[in-house]
Amino acid sequence: MEQQSSLGEEQAYLDGLYRRLDGMRSEASARLAEKMKESGGTPQERSQRDSAVTMYTDQVTVLGAVENGLCFGRLDFEDGAEKRYVGRIGIFDDRGDYEPLLVDWRAPAARPFYLATAAAPLGVMRRRHIRTAGRDVVALDDEVLDLDDAGTGAHDLTGEAALLAALDARRTGRMRDIVETIQAEQDRIIRADLSGTLVVQGGPGTGKTAVALHRAAYLLYTYRQQLSKQVVLILGPNPTFLRYIGQVLPSLAETGVLLRTLGGMFPGVNARRAEPDEVAEIKGRAVMADVIAAAVADRQRVPDEPVEINVEGETQLLLRPATIRAARDQVRRTGKLHNLARPDFDTEIIHALSLQLAEKIGTDPYANDSLGGEDAPGDPIIFDEADLAQIRRELRREPEVLAVLDWLWPVLTPQQIVAGLYASLSRMTAAASGLLTLDEQEALLREPEGGFSPADVPLLDEAAELLGEEENSRRERVAELERLFQLEYAQGAIDIALGSRSVDLEDEDDPELLMGTDLLDAGRMAERQQFDAALTAAQRAAADRTWAFGHVIVDEAQELSPMAWRLLMRRCPSRSMTIVGDVAQTGDLGGTSSWDDALAPYLDRRYRLAELTVSYRTPGEIMDVAAAVLARVNPDLAVPRAVRHTGLPPWRLTGDLTTLAKAVSEWSGDGRLGVIVPTSLLGEATAALPDAASGVRADLTSPVVVLTVRQSKGLEFDAVIVYDPDRIVAESPRGDGDLYVALTRATQTLGLVAPGPIESLPG
Repeated sequence: MEQQSSLGEEQAYLDGLYRRLDGMRSEASARLAEKMKESGGTPQERSQRDSAVTMYTDQVTVLGAVENGLCFGRLDFEDGAEKRYVGRIGIFDDRGDYEPLLVDWRAPAARPFYLATAAAPLGVMRRRHIRTAGRDVVALDDEVLDLDDAGTGAHDLTGEAALLAALDARRTGRMRDIVETIQAEQDRIIRADLSGTLVVQGGPGTGKTAVALHRAAYLLYTYRQQLSKQVVLILGPNPTFLRYIGQVLPSLAETGVLLRTLGGMFPGVNARRAEPDEVAEIKGRAVMADVIAAAVADRQRVPDEPVEINVEGETQLLLRPATIRAARDQVRRTGKLHNLARPDFDTEIIHALSLQLAEKIGTDPYANDSLGGEDAPGDPIIFDEADLAQIRRELRREPEVLAVLDWLWPVLTPQQIVAGLYASLSRMTAAASGLLTLDEQEALLREPEGGFSPADVPLLDEAAELLGEEENSRRERVAELERLFQLEYAQGAIDIALGSRSVDLEDEDDPELLMGTDLLDAGRMAERQQFDAALTAAQRAAADRTWAFGHVIVDEAQELSPMAWRLLMRRCPSRSMTIVGDVAQTGDLGGTSSWDDALAPYLDRRYRLAELTVSYRTPGEIMDVAAAVLARVNPDLAVPRAVRHTGLPPWRLTGDLTTLAKAVSEWSGDGRLGVIVPTSLLGEATAALPDAASGVRADLTSPVVVLTVRQSKGLEFDAVIVYDPDRIVAESPRGDGDLYVALTRATQTLGLVAPGPIESLPG
């Protein structure tokens, strides 16, 4: 009876919160529609209008994203005078003293919800977890913070009942936030200071990714003014992972974050080209910075023989190697970047040619006649500075002169440098001799068709740093990319205004009521918008290679190569970073097994290390199997402690892909099944499981998904079947590390199917 009374009490309060949320959303939608109807005005008025459209669009998006799980907790304090409700956003009473009805989970006032214990209650008498389905309260879990019960939990869990309920819930193919069940060790990392570099080391299932995303939301809330302008970058391991986590931050009331993979870190290039692991490893070495520098320098040519140039079709000039070398060396001493130094090189060469041409004209016995002079033929001609300046202007218009300048010191793009290096053994040898072996040089050669790989992106970035770009060219390139964002943004604003119409905005008696969205389509709105005003800071950052981010979060950071770290550090000169990973799960040849090794060139060990030690996702039965593999990867690493056991030990079957298909068809779970296979068998496994989604662009909401180990990183499934573990170990550059990843993707059950006995696992 008491439980029913409490449910009714909380339902009544929740109903009030949703009424307030609906009102806020209707108000924001109305203001958005009103602003979208405005047109004309001064440039300042248009800019203010577009800023308002951006603000109200973001408000409507956030208020819609927090619909589910709006309120999830209540704190009752010891004095009995206060009940504090905790939720996804802050909501205040719009009447009276503007009292808080709901405290944002990131606010200091909400922190006792995550940290209070019986031993240190922080003034809290009772913590209540409110579990909801839609807008209905379905269960309450109360914790009375009694000192007599302190320390009795296996891991001192906060809100154990709510946590276990969340862990046992079926997966949906999209990552869920953990805002209702954040544990103390996670909370300390989430709320750590913005400054400096924080490395978060944690094994499978410890919640590293969730902690990183909640940290992003917390930092944006706490340092809003700074980070909303400078942008938070989240770098993930692959596109599948980004789709998997894509809904977490909106559900935490944050939309102003840029999500990228390494392949998307060079504007205008979508790096998807596949290549062997061995080739990617070579490209990731730190020495490749020297190779790219040499490749740029190699394009500043000094020929072995003189270059003949015909001026006006009849006068022949001779540009000698010594002259070219002197001009090149003089320009290099200025320290200017390659493209920005081209005008200086032109000046040096044109000056030398003008003196040569002046000498020819001055000694030509018929020059005076041809020039219209009054002196007798054969008299020497004396040129003043104005004459020489005229000669230089004329030389700059000569097609042959321009062609020679372009050949000696071409204006280049990063794509031309990198692709040109791969396309020519002679260029590769000139740039990489003494830095790479001949076999390594040949391994990098390829045809230019097919685009770039993710490992090429740091090399493109390195080339861009050395080439330089004129400000006007950079602005034009950024503006073009922004136009693409503009159209997408305009359509999104219209869709939100249409989809978020409140009842108050709809006139049922007049279906022809004109709305702001009826006056504009996305194209017209995009043309009318001021780019900088309408685009978010995250969109501008995505279009600008030189953007310096306010904070960078890297997930699966152990996979980054030295060249990738070089790119990221360039993007974050403040070194305000959160680096998340597990060195035991390193799969790429270019990755690291030591944070010190990876970060020493930039931080010299000046970073904070935080460790997550408890595995919430992976049951104890699975961790026991994975522990034997971890011991081979690195015996010094501790196995994360599992908070729960399912009573379902991993099972094994002997057989081929037909056996695998049968095991998949007999799976009776109502969640998501992940099938992890060796990379070489992905095609065959996909054919054997025609109803399953598969590959790097797999639909993760499908009941069955077939992936390689690399594609499965950072993901989780209710059940996992690993096919041919020994082959995964044998064909992977870091075999045991990859097997460790594959074994630890499941939240409930693990199955193993192999053609024969599994040598890589005990038992």
